[in-house]
Amino acid sequence: MIDIKQMHHVAYRCNDAKETVEWYQEMLNMELLVAISEDRVPSTKEPDPYMHVFLDAGMGNILAFFELPTKPKMGRDTNTPEWVQHIAFEVTDRDALIAAKAELEQKGLDVLGITNHGVIHSIYFFDPNGHRLELTYRSGSEKQMAELKRVAPAMIEEWSVTKKAPQHAAWLHQQEFSEE
Repeated sequence: MIDIKQMHHVAYRCNDAKETVEWYQEMLNMELLVAISEDRVPSTKEPDPYMHVFLDAGMGNILAFFELPTKPKMGRDTNTPEWVQHIAFEVTDRDALIAAKAELEQKGLDVLGITNHGVIHSIYFFDPNGHRLELTYRSGSEKQMAELKRVAPAMIEEWSVTKKAPQHAAWLHQQEFSEE
């Protein structure tokens, strides 16, 4: 049986590897771990020069990017809303999220939020490649998280039939569970 230990890395495309590394270093304090550049793709052997960079996203998590100079300019899936595809990073608590928002805004970024999702609170912004980023902290209690896990199979089952928001977790946004 497969025994996954943790996510090693996720990889996205970038417009410019140097700009991307510098942005993540400046905006999110991520350290550049590794840069790999080859003229052939190791897995497929096709000739396609690339720069592959790996950034430390904390606690053994790695965020990676590919710059592909011979390919057409990167775009996004126009059939998917911008808010759907995103990379989320966790901060310790509400104070850390408030401080991060202030710091990012001071550095000139447009930041959306703080958004209350019931069991997490988040802010959102974009990197120079157009990737949507989220900073979040966990605000849900163990009891709330256990209840969400308990109702998840029923919610998915109901959604698969109705394609409407299931009623099983309606309590998530009720005032009694909100910390704001």
